Parts: sequence; structure tokens; C-alpha cells
Amino acid sequence: MGSVQPLRRTTTDTEIVTREAVETKRPWNVVVWNDPVTPMSVVVVIFKKIFGYSNNKCTHLMMTVHHEGRAIVWSGLRDRAESYCVKIQVAGLLCTIEQEQ
Repeated sequence: MGSVQPLRRTTTDTEIVTREAVETKRPWNVVVWNDPVTPMSVVVVIFKKIFGYSNNKCTHLMMTVHHEGRAIVWSGLRDRAESYCVKIQVAGLLCTIEQEQ
């Protein structure tokens, strides 16, 4: 008798399972709060200097702060939000950050 070869099973269909975890990071908002001291024109200048926004956008944000008591002036990654918040505070405005819900 010759040698017996073991039965080989060859599969051409292979199943590959891939799982992708997509983490959606909620952005952090830089919130400027109204204060009774800082002149509106100064707030506009601070926004323009820190963010480089147009005069119209800076004025709109300042008016939102004035009328609503607060405005979200920037939104994005936490590190950058914290950096902007510190710059705004150093400029003399009331500022906090909060994560979007």
C-alpha cells in the first residue's frame, strides 16, 4: 500500500470581520459672558485680535453677549478652546469653556 495523504480542505471564501469604532468627539465651546464694565468697542477689538474675525462678525458676537448675556465665540478641540479662553481672560473678559451636549 502507498502512503495515505490526509484530506485537505481548501477554502477560497474567507470571512474577515472588521470593526471600526468611530468616536465622535463633541466640540468644546468658548463662551464669553457679559460684564457691566468692558466697553462694547473694546470687546470687538479683543475678538478681532484673538480670532481674526471680521468687524461684522466681532460686532455680532459682542451684541449677542450684550443682549443674551453670553455668546459662543469659538468651537472645537479642548486644548485650543482652553488656549482661547485664557487669552480672552488675560484681555479682561469673562470667559469659560463647556463641552457641547
